[in-house]
Amino acid sequence: AQNTVGVQGIHAVPPAFLKAQLQSVIEDIGVDAVKIGMLHEPGVVDVVAWAIEHYQLSQVVLDPVMVATSGDRLIADDTVRVLVDRLFPLVTVITPNLDEAALLLQRPIPSVSELSGAAQDLMAQGARAVLLKGGHLQSKEVVDLLMQPKAAPQRLASERIASTNVHGTGCTLSSAIAANLAMGEPLDRAVGLAR
Repeated sequence: AQNTVGVQGIHAVPPAFLKAQLQSVIEDIGVDAVKIGMLHEPGVVDVVAWAIEHYQLSQVVLDPVMVATSGDRLIADDTVRVLVDRLFPLVTVITPNLDEAALLLQRPIPSVSELSGAAQDLMAQGARAVLLKGGHLQSKEVVDLLMQPKAAPQRLASERIASTNVHGTGCTLSSAIAANLAMGEPLDRAVGLAR
């Protein structure tokens, strides 16, 4: 349950029903790209990992939604561990914001200068590529960092747009990245177009 202001409640879909939903859609119309949002419990993470492996899904964006805009934790520690262990190695890119990255790394990321080290540490946890979103930093400019193996980190900066309607912007960005991947764009261009 959520609106433009935030998340008011969570009701997890049972893993067996999620598996049936995935099979129903994938075996009917197929999948060009996948965007994963909040996965509330380990069983759900396992089902999603199974689907990626079973159906050999290759264009997968994981937005590890773990912390509400209010700062409230949305998933438990055991789910975070399974998410890292099972999904990080399978997905094309993870797109954490700074609160989510801080939770994953067990340390704050207080400045733009620390984005690169944090993204490297997320890749060391098994991520194949990382788009670390710096929108929570207080500055006139929003700076994100895209890190991929065997490539220089790509700093993506734009002027901050003053707005109180920012709930869901990370989900929108990760969905746009997935849409661009589905269109055949390489990851760096998919991210640039999505931003």
